[in-house]
Amino acid sequence: MGDDQFDLLAGWIYEHAAQPALYKLGLIGLDELAFDGITFFLYGLAQILLIYILVRPLESMFPAEEWKSRKGTRVDIVYTLLTRLGLVPLLLFFVLMPVTSGLDEWLRLHNLLPRELELLSPWLLANPLPSFFLYLVAIDFSNYWRHRLQHRLEIWWKLHSLHHSQKMLSLWSDDRNHLVDDSVTWVWFAMVTALIGIPPAQFIWLVAASRAVESLSHANVRFGFGPVGDRILVSPKFHRMHHSIAAGKAGCNFATLFPIWDILFGTADFQHHAVATGVNPVDDYPEGYLAQQWVGVKRLFGAK
Repeated sequence: MGDDQFDLLAGWIYEHAAQPALYKLGLIGLDELAFDGITFFLYGLAQILLIYILVRPLESMFPAEEWKSRKGTRVDIVYTLLTRLGLVPLLLFFVLMPVTSGLDEWLRLHNLLPRELELLSPWLLANPLPSFFLYLVAIDFSNYWRHRLQHRLEIWWKLHSLHHSQKMLSLWSDDRNHLVDDSVTWVWFAMVTALIGIPPAQFIWLVAASRAVESLSHANVRFGFGPVGDRILVSPKFHRMHHSIAAGKAGCNFATLFPIWDILFGTADFQHHAVATGVNPVDDYPEGYLAQQWVGVKRLFGAK
């Protein structure tokens, strides 16, 4: 389904469901946000279905770990649904809108917003694929350093450790994050996109490409992309080492998409000698979503 089909479907849902509800509730001023939310939901649903159809069979055929039951992955499904269908992003949008809007206004006031990459070169303007790749590289570079800070700064690690606490790493584990951690990531991403001038037309595809690779890299599969491929794109083997108990808080293999950052900055580990994942053998989180969020809050403020 292409962009036009998504827009048509989103328009139909908006016209026949969202718009009448907004009128009845006296919230018609939120019509643009409602349409964007429907579009985000449809893209998220398509992502979930596609990733499940493509990656779930790989977990069955080439598992890194054999599990008698997948019960431990259920809470990660909740995280994925809440995040990719737009509920968590919508919450964060309302909470953080003053911050991101203020940042945008400040940059514009001081004339610090850069031109979009396409406008810097006629060749890039005529060839959107190279500019898309440049945006992807820039975002991935920033995410590498954000990820390292999540492990380096103790206060941030108290939140990020929730992501690493999963002992049954699977295709669902990518979105297993604390809401406060997601909030900081949201602000970080907003700052980067503002600074490098990512156009709205590129935004959703940049997010989709990153999430597709991240879902695969978290999957319970034992294969990599080979000696060369593992150095070009983050593979399940490469990222499993990052989540391994052996790597711990110090970590390795921080890259989201391109291992070149780990290679350049000395944090790459291509040995693939660890399979078991988690923070450590005794650092257990409760099973439920809300319980895990509450534990993160308590740890953030110094409670055990």
